[in-house]
Amino acid sequence: MTQQTPPFVPASAAASSAPVRQPTAIDAVADAFTATLLQLDPSLATSLGIPGRETEYGDYSPAGLESMAEAVRETLGRLDGLQPADDVDSVTLDAMHERLGLDLEIHESGWGLAELNNIASPAQRIRSIFDLMPTDTEEQWHHIAGRLNNVDDAVAGYITSLRSGIARGLSAARRQVKIVIEQASAYAEDGGFFDALAANASLPGGAELPASLRADLRTGADAARRAYTSLASFLEEELLPAAPAADAVGRERYALMSRQFLGSAVDLEETYQWGVEELDRIIAEQEAVAEQIRPGATVAEAMRILDEDPARQLHGTEELQAWMQDLADRAVADLSGSHFEISEPMRRIECMIAPTQEGGIYYTGPSDDFSRPGRMWWSVPAGEDTFTTWQETTTVYHEGVPGHHLQIATATASRGLLNDWRRNICWVSGHGEGWALYAERLMEQLGYLSDPGDRMGMLDAQRMRAARVVFDIGVHLELEIPERWGEGTWTADKGYAFLKENMTISEGQLNFEFTRYLGWPGQAPSYKLGQRLWEQIRDEVRSREGEAFDEKAFHTRALQLGSVGLDTLRRALLGK
Repeated sequence: MTQQTPPFVPASAAASSAPVRQPTAIDAVADAFTATLLQLDPSLATSLGIPGRETEYGDYSPAGLESMAEAVRETLGRLDGLQPADDVDSVTLDAMHERLGLDLEIHESGWGLAELNNIASPAQRIRSIFDLMPTDTEEQWHHIAGRLNNVDDAVAGYITSLRSGIARGLSAARRQVKIVIEQASAYAEDGGFFDALAANASLPGGAELPASLRADLRTGADAARRAYTSLASFLEEELLPAAPAADAVGRERYALMSRQFLGSAVDLEETYQWGVEELDRIIAEQEAVAEQIRPGATVAEAMRILDEDPARQLHGTEELQAWMQDLADRAVADLSGSHFEISEPMRRIECMIAPTQEGGIYYTGPSDDFSRPGRMWWSVPAGEDTFTTWQETTTVYHEGVPGHHLQIATATASRGLLNDWRRNICWVSGHGEGWALYAERLMEQLGYLSDPGDRMGMLDAQRMRAARVVFDIGVHLELEIPERWGEGTWTADKGYAFLKENMTISEGQLNFEFTRYLGWPGQAPSYKLGQRLWEQIRDEVRSREGEAFDEKAFHTRALQLGSVGLDTLRRALLGK
């Protein structure tokens, strides 16, 4: 999802084989900006494994948002007049102007005051930082207790921003408000997340914490519960009455958000039509694979055969976690050296069952020194305990290697080449998620999805991403529905039926994803559009270089750029 830094920790062995260059004036500006971001957002430091201020949050109020915007303005001013010293500088300058300039546009639009959805807003981030906090020592549990006691201030600042948004006529749609009321209430209930965090606190090996520390954790959990209870009450009593019923955000806001997730301004109608055609193409591929699974079978029938195959079933989250870990580890072992450069610290990835039950699968990157590994998380909806490997093999490649883990860990390890903003802060969904989809197809091309069931799973995931292009642009811009899928213009209800036809997931996951797309405009299409550009760039480089083309070298060069906008990526790799 999801999902982020000055010379802090000592250079790790991860960087030992990476190129080294002399830092420049542009690097200094980027690193200074990163240091400012860490001051303004202590949770960011936690996510990167940087010590200090572990008990604090950033300021989610309008004043905090303005402080962040002022840091962006100051950084852009410092970049004025600086000339690139090398190609790395050129990419940094290009990326910072694009990213930071867009940040200001979004800030000035006011929509930062209305940030609320079911997956990636302060309502979730304030809670989810605890998932990344280490729990091995008493000191680390003291940090958790301290941050629990600061949840109230973070939530209060967030409520102030949402209230300011209401005053400006800006609010998330009613559907998003309702689902976040449910989430906040679940966090705050007896036995909910905060209660469980305090109740289960212990040291490695099961050693108990001191009574005073357990009391601090209990006090903090109670304070955090009260904070989320107040958030749920505010949403119910103030935001919900002001929230629009319509889910569609309209062309102006959608175009802005699309640029945020792509780092490129695309022709939305052309992109929508391409999505329709890509969906048809993938369905045709699925039909061919269904014929392999059983002659004459439809896609739905072939999937039922795969679902009913005991050899492809997993039961319970423990079995799911163990299977994910084994597959992720085998991919690292197989691909390291032969197809990708994967240094030793990067070879460790942890597969986790998330402490929530909201739906969704996501990745969190390693700490800057790799002491905390990259992690793949599965948030399993309540009541779901049977999983199928044919659907999820490609998911492990997407989140692990050669997907997000390889991509993000490569940037993190490039300490001698990239400044800290490039390595750890800049993240563009179209680049990152596009690479992960590119990686899924690449694994097919490398022979890892030769089993018809696993290939059907990959196509199923690709079909979902293509359907999201159609759904997301179609519903938010209220475009005409393609004849194959209905008539009239798109509405949320028509879109739900369309997604149900094109996404082979549980009802709980479908409801989560449907709500996510409506509340996070422009994000879902970035996966497929990013894949489209990654494949176009690789094919153009291959065409230019002919027999001299080295795919492994291409991947290494591309990944060592870090995550940048798609226009910046094209200019960096193709010079145009």
